[in-house]
Amino acid sequence: MGELRRPRARELGLGFTGDTGPANAITDVPGVSVGYVTRIEGDSVRTGVTVILPRPQAAGPEPTRAGFHSFNGNGEMTGAHWIREAGYFSGPVCLTNTNAIGAVHEGALRWLVKAWPAAEGEHRWFLPVVAETWDGVLNDIERFSVRPDDVGAAIAAARTGLIAEGNVGGGAGMRCYGFKGGSGTASRVDPEGRWTVGAFVQANFGRRQDLTVRGLPIGRIYEAERDGTEAGGFGSIIIVIATDAPLSSAQLGGVARRGALGMARTGTSGQHESGDLFIAFSTAPFETAASVPDARLSEVFGLVVDTVEEAILNALCAAESMVGFKGRSAEAIDVGLVARVAARHGL
Repeated sequence: MGELRRPRARELGLGFTGDTGPANAITDVPGVSVGYVTRIEGDSVRTGVTVILPRPQAAGPEPTRAGFHSFNGNGEMTGAHWIREAGYFSGPVCLTNTNAIGAVHEGALRWLVKAWPAAEGEHRWFLPVVAETWDGVLNDIERFSVRPDDVGAAIAAARTGLIAEGNVGGGAGMRCYGFKGGSGTASRVDPEGRWTVGAFVQANFGRRQDLTVRGLPIGRIYEAERDGTEAGGFGSIIIVIATDAPLSSAQLGGVARRGALGMARTGTSGQHESGDLFIAFSTAPFETAASVPDARLSEVFGLVVDTVEEAILNALCAAESMVGFKGRSAEAIDVGLVARVAARHGL
């Protein structure tokens, strides 16, 4: 899965608020693991699969309570209708490229029926969650390089603790704010130690001139200091939010909607062409009644917004420059420039 080679956003002195978990990742939520298969092949394949497992595999097919929100619907997340209807899903959350939805859906089903077989002569019912963003600038997306077996391989590689970010998994060929983007994650721990909130993003959205980092117009400053850089354009983001707080599906719908506020803090106004789809889930046992009173939900929402913002910036900071399909390129953001601007403004 690789190692972190570039500084994460917090290491640039950006003045984030709140306490993180040990890995500052979605994997700080107990039981959650993340696995990748990354396909970097020749001069034109730049893609992959990310799987997020809400529970250890040994836990079996226990449903996971969840909520869903479509901030802008130019994209796909399978299983979303059932989450809205019934408030849960089973199995992993899978992230990939737009043209690989079918292959990854098949791969997830094949893994599910093999991992949790039904009694002889019977069938289990599964509706996998698979979401996508478009990597067709850097990746030859019409080669259909992602295969069903990649899902099982990503699940086999899933781990807790510190995970790679940037050009990995489904984020391998993604761009964000006109820079190289991709996979990013972060976490927050409730000040009283009751809950952990983690977020994972597949970031492929935004115009460079809009990029805002902790209130600073980094995109405009960047363009002024680096003449001739490409402004970028529309795209998409998938946001996955996990928590161990025992929330109802209705409450998790509210958590999912707050992903848009974390996204907005980084500068986007939400382009019409973008596909911005968010899922939130709780790892609390499915049969456990929700016990977070509505009066305390605002505290959870605050953790969510902070976490999503940092996860997006981590995706930007971790991503490395890439050349791909037809010689097209995406440059990594200059983290040194970001750190210098932050220092000048006392962050």
